[in-house]
Amino acid sequence: MTTSPMRAPRRRHRSVRQNVTLAAVAAVTLSTGAPAAPAAPQYDDRLRIRLQRDADALTAVGATGVQARVVTSDGRNLTAVGGVADLTGRQPVPRNGYFRIASITKTFVATVTLQLAGENRLSLDDPVDRWLPGVVSGNGNDGRAITVRQLLRHTSGIHDDYPDYTSAEDFRQHRSDAYTPEQIVARAMAHGPDFDPDTGWNYSNTGYVLLGMIIERVTGRPWHEEVGDRIVRPLGLDHTFHPGTSPTLPRPHAETYQRFAAGEPLVDVTEQVGSGTNGEAGLVSTTADLDRFFGALLGGRLLAPAQLAEMTRTVEVGEKFERFMPGARAGLGIFSRRLSCGGEYWGHEGGDAGWISTAGVTADGRRSVTVSLSGVQAATDGDVLRVAEAENRLVDDALCTSPKAAGPQRR
Repeated sequence: MTTSPMRAPRRRHRSVRQNVTLAAVAAVTLSTGAPAAPAAPQYDDRLRIRLQRDADALTAVGATGVQARVVTSDGRNLTAVGGVADLTGRQPVPRNGYFRIASITKTFVATVTLQLAGENRLSLDDPVDRWLPGVVSGNGNDGRAITVRQLLRHTSGIHDDYPDYTSAEDFRQHRSDAYTPEQIVARAMAHGPDFDPDTGWNYSNTGYVLLGMIIERVTGRPWHEEVGDRIVRPLGLDHTFHPGTSPTLPRPHAETYQRFAAGEPLVDVTEQVGSGTNGEAGLVSTTADLDRFFGALLGGRLLAPAQLAEMTRTVEVGEKFERFMPGARAGLGIFSRRLSCGGEYWGHEGGDAGWISTAGVTADGRRSVTVSLSGVQAATDGDVLRVAEAENRLVDDALCTSPKAAGPQRR
């Protein structure tokens, strides 16, 4: 979601459903990441077919490239890729390519914050002003009245105001610009709040910039170093890292594209720094690493029961958000969604400069799916909705299909 998964296209990493043209793309492949157990081939075949069909549907509604990975409850990896990794050489999409995960970073930041709460180093009910005195102030903003919990749940009312590229030329001139968390917060403080704390819900990237600053104030270390020591290294997420101000991605990766105005050519926007590097976004990862992270999180390996219960206590989300994510409810750095076969799953979305990604995991942490789209364009609300619906269908199908059924058991 860029950083906001479902905002109207305004800036490249805030809106999850934006950027590049519908592209008719071919060369779709499918493979398994591990040998199937003897009893599972028929089940694997059904899931492969369904996963491939859903990946193809995403290329049809506007992604130049798709990679999707399902981890089954017994640990098998099934992957589907579609489209092309680049529009020039038209190479196939790598099955485990790197991508900027954008707002999925928020779940990592929330996990560290809850770990610190479990260690009694901060409280979720601490006012922001306790850790960042005077930072949230002016124009009706009051850090004394906003809590850590409200930042995590997007109920603080803090407004977002991010820099954006206005044209292809603007992108070329400023793609290496970096912004400090203080600069991003100052832009937000130039506006009044969207609402009083806990009286509404609105996705706020600035709230997670503040959480990154709080983590650093509590620990004395940058938020991404705490993520590295507390999550990345213990779980062996060898392909997850914070690139800092480097504009490049490691190989393999797909290229991503953006059209800045109707009728203009697509621009390769893969290499850029971007403003979303301060806790609201900023990590690079792979589908395999994200599946492992979400499985460990909901499986109870990263948070004590009390903190996991706090994370998964939800509230209703805003109407605009609900339109693209039906049934979504907001926890602390994570969202719950209904499954068509019954129950719910947990996850997060991200979007950044043509990238759209989403990760979902069943409530017991045993089954997960991650999908990354590159080169996505959604020029209208209708385009946005079609991409969202196709992505939602892939996740639901992946988490609902079971060995006992040829397909999801719809209610």
